Amino acid sequence: MSWIGTSYMGRRGVARGVRGATHELTEAVQGQYRYVYGPYADPVLRIRPGDVVRAETHDAFGGAIKTEADMPSRVLNMPFVNPQCGPVAVEGAEKGDVLAVHILDIEPRGPQPAGTTALIPEFGGLVATPTTAMLNAPIPERVKKMEVTRAGVKFSDRVTLPYEPFIGTLGVSPEIEAVSSLQPDYWGGNMDLPDVGPGAVVYFPVNLKDAYLYLGDCHGRQGDGELCGVAVEIPAYATVQVDLIKGWSIPGVRLETADFIMSIGSARPMEDAARMAYRDLIRWLASDYGFEESEAYFLCTQAGRLRVGNMVDPKYTLGASILKSYIGG
Repeated sequence: MSWIGTSYMGRRGVARGVRGATHELTEAVQGQYRYVYGPYADPVLRIRPGDVVRAETHDAFGGAIKTEADMPSRVLNMPFVNPQCGPVAVEGAEKGDVLAVHILDIEPRGPQPAGTTALIPEFGGLVATPTTAMLNAPIPERVKKMEVTRAGVKFSDRVTLPYEPFIGTLGVSPEIEAVSSLQPDYWGGNMDLPDVGPGAVVYFPVNLKDAYLYLGDCHGRQGDGELCGVAVEIPAYATVQVDLIKGWSIPGVRLETADFIMSIGSARPMEDAARMAYRDLIRWLASDYGFEESEAYFLCTQAGRLRVGNMVDPKYTLGASILKSYIGG
């Protein structure tokens, strides 16, 4: 039996994890891809809780980098990067609800080599940037293309890495802001957190009527921190099931798998993202799992795990988690 039946989505969702209709969010249906999370674009789809969406996503560069000779500074039109599918309106969603997104599958699409990573001037975890300003010269640009299939990521003739896909940018609209899709925060967005992959259920606080779900920026895989700033960026078919939870308010993004629960924080400096994630995890343990807050603090100190999603975006994203086997979940 699938663990979904015991998940928050399965126990408390309007659809109780039962799948409804499937909607194809093709390039033709999407039309103009979005570079902003916000309430001001018209929905491209309207769905009901339990429905499944199969979206045709572009890579983070919108397909502009086709060969290793295509330098980002020449072919990208900043800030028009990180294109998103959506918004998808969810029937019945109201401010104060929680949107549950169960990631079912991520499949590479388009011609090979489908994967792209790059060194981009003034971007990355080990270089000077506009906000970490230095006098040294920018790192030389470089593009690396990789074949990406379910069988693996061909990093080089010497190294083939496992295919471990996830959705780099996923979230809901803020209530009044229109925010770049490059930015992560309490609504989700560009978290670049590898745990946001097939099998996981991600929970988002609903900020306005119909929720307005966005998704894009799929990755074939990524190391912790997304160190150079660019994962294995791929165009993909991303398939998700969407449900709605009433009577459960959360301050930011949470995630659940068969084995653990996770709270996600996005902030700079990085330690503040860690504090946000751990504080919410402790309060989650206190509110839903019967722990006194100081006891949960002790438990996270001894058994908590901290995942660095990205250390390169406008805000850094970290996930604090604990195994369900320790908490009776």
